[in-house]
Amino acid sequence: MHNTLRIATFNIHKGLTHFNTSFSLHQQRDLLRKLHADVVFLQEVRDVHNEHSKRFDAWPTAGQIEFLADSVWKDYAYGKNSVYPAGHHGNALLSKFPIIKTTNIDISAHSTEERGMLHTEISIPNWNEPLHTICVHLGLFARWRKQQLMIIKEYIQQHIPLHSPLIVAGDFNDWGMRSGKDFAHQVGLQEVFDHHTGKPARSFPSWLPILRLDRIYTRGFKIQHVEVHSGAHFVKLSDHAMLSATLIKGH
Repeated sequence: MHNTLRIATFNIHKGLTHFNTSFSLHQQRDLLRKLHADVVFLQEVRDVHNEHSKRFDAWPTAGQIEFLADSVWKDYAYGKNSVYPAGHHGNALLSKFPIIKTTNIDISAHSTEERGMLHTEISIPNWNEPLHTICVHLGLFARWRKQQLMIIKEYIQQHIPLHSPLIVAGDFNDWGMRSGKDFAHQVGLQEVFDHHTGKPARSFPSWLPILRLDRIYTRGFKIQHVEVHSGAHFVKLSDHAMLSATLIKGH
């Protein structure tokens, strides 16, 4: 039985390094592959950008998600959040197991900042119910994040059965940590790093992480292992560190 699940979350910064100096999607894909994750939560995936596709020679013709998924993750979902004349970006999910349902919800709290949550249901062999995942990227201001977490909380309560396995992960921008804690408590989630080390992971900036912006929340799993992937080499990858966790199904 596939009771052990390895997952990761990564804000890929639209496939560019910090300050957009160079194109790093190929290196990001290499790093993701080394993790051997079954399910990957991605934020700031820029699937189409007319100017960047001309500026960077290595820009993938089929789009960033298909390029990242390649032959490793058989299924993927994309939630388009921010649309502009040159293209669009949003959240994405890569999965080694079949994605049976995808819902993308607009959770923008202000017209200047388009944000979304991507809910997928994944069919995992020999599980008697699907895995529910929610990939999020929350706003830059505390009051916006509070509104967004309220929407996500209500969505979970209305659409995801209480006993179904659930993972909510992504860039929460919640460096103060208070709103994330309240949200987790209200829907019975535990943050994997908080559970293991007493605090969410430091994930920003990636080369010397100070702020605790990224999160992995779970329900219906035991947490076996957690890891922050960061360091000097991330200067050539993204401004966010990558987080991973090994989970075992069952409370």
